[in-house]
Amino acid sequence: MITVTEVTATAGALKRLSDEGVSIWLDDLSRRRIESGNLAELVANSNVVGVTTNPSIFQAAIGSGAGYEEQLADLAVRGVTVEEAVRMMTTADVRAAADVLRPVYDATGGRDGRVSIEVDPRLAHDTRATVAEARQLAWLVDRPNVMIKIPATKAGLPAITEVIGLGISVNVTLIFSLERYREVMDAYLAGLEKARARGLDLAAIHSVASFFVSRVDSEVDKRLSALSSPEAAALKGKAALANARLAYRAYEEVFSGERWTALAGAQANKQRPLWASTGVKDPAYKDTLYVDELVAPGTVNTMPEATLNATADHGEITGDTVTGGYEQAHADLTAVEALGISYDEVVQQLEDEGVAKFEVAWQELLDAVTKSLDSKGTEE
Repeated sequence: MITVTEVTATAGALKRLSDEGVSIWLDDLSRRRIESGNLAELVANSNVVGVTTNPSIFQAAIGSGAGYEEQLADLAVRGVTVEEAVRMMTTADVRAAADVLRPVYDATGGRDGRVSIEVDPRLAHDTRATVAEARQLAWLVDRPNVMIKIPATKAGLPAITEVIGLGISVNVTLIFSLERYREVMDAYLAGLEKARARGLDLAAIHSVASFFVSRVDSEVDKRLSALSSPEAAALKGKAALANARLAYRAYEEVFSGERWTALAGAQANKQRPLWASTGVKDPAYKDTLYVDELVAPGTVNTMPEATLNATADHGEITGDTVTGGYEQAHADLTAVEALGISYDEVVQQLEDEGVAKFEVAWQELLDAVTKSLDSKGTEE
């Protein structure tokens, strides 16, 4: 973990990023990080103003057992189910992190200071169950600065509308395609309209749309490498940035239209684009690539700790690197398609894999907690 001295000495690039209108959120959480004071240090010294979690993050944190021994022992004595145990532990961590971030939430009027927790990934294709789970998680965490993560599957879209319509803030996750992103924004606006019809305060409802970045390059680059041509090689490392930049163009279009204007008049908040999966997968690329090249006002960049460290150390923040690149972004994606690589096929594959990976991580977490509960239960 980063020390106070290290973050104080290297926060220049992070401050510049924040000054450009990018909110820095940490894509990680564990009980040890909270209890050690590390999360509070990052908030105080590294411009971190939010936290995101997912099943993989909790699997890594709770699966290790570090910091959870006492609670696991209590849960074992009570004889709770493994699903209940996991929810008790994950919501406790999110609640504690939300308390650490509460001053940021208050200072920004709810814009930042957010902590996200995801619905059970096994419910990704069940709208009604996703809505029920979102309501339950919001109730369990019981903090105004929690955001419930709902995947942008076909079944997730109406769930987003309903949950926003109930006044619950949402982090929409696993967005890979431009078409799906527009559907997500439409679902958010529909939710705001429901909330307004119910007489809810729209100013209190916030949302981000997590647009995944590095995984796009990983899949497209693999297909480009298989072509073994100079034209294909020249396009490696370009698809993810192009996709994200065109997503930001879509965001600008939607949140300047007539439908949005009517909601803005009722004090609604824009659904900000959040750049997710910003850790570089290919060591040939600069480790701050998806930070340096995705600077635009009104966005969020959620970074794993390694990327946060790298940005603090040698990030190159030179102003807006998104809005001037729409034409080139379109040309890059067109060139990829011209080589026979189907954009629609890639993004659908990535969505399917994303849901599947979280399901696997969730099952691994359940298995690890089951083992821990069994061992604690046999202790005298």
